[in-house]
Amino acid sequence: MTPEDRERFAAAPVARLATVRPDGRPHVVPIVFALVGNDVWTAVDGKPKTTRRLQRLRNIEAHPEVSLLVDHYERDWSRLWWVRLDGRATVRQLDDDDAEPGLRALVGKYERYQREPPPGPLVWIEAHSWRSWRG
Repeated sequence: MTPEDRERFAAAPVARLATVRPDGRPHVVPIVFALVGNDVWTAVDGKPKTTRRLQRLRNIEAHPEVSLLVDHYERDWSRLWWVRLDGRATVRQLDDDDAEPGLRALVGKYERYQREPPPGPLVWIEAHSWRSWRG
């Protein structure tokens, strides 16, 4: 991954998290995230939900290997790009010792989290590989 690809990835406001359900079916959801070093953090936030036990959390517990995709589309296809991280996800609680850098990065990136920090849990994605493409 080039420094430019890393910068594009880190600056993106949203990514798509791909997980695998316990029964093997794919599951993709948009998420907010923060890049910390070579790893990514995301959180269960305060937006209305029917449960805090989200499908993505159950999926990660069953199959921790995940992919995270950030992309950009324009009519001018020479300006298209995407960056994908493949890694291993772990669910962390806010009071876990290693969760503070992730929470701090999320609060720093998203104004909404500065007013209303996410109640958690957090998801930590340890990057195994990065792939990218540009038009």
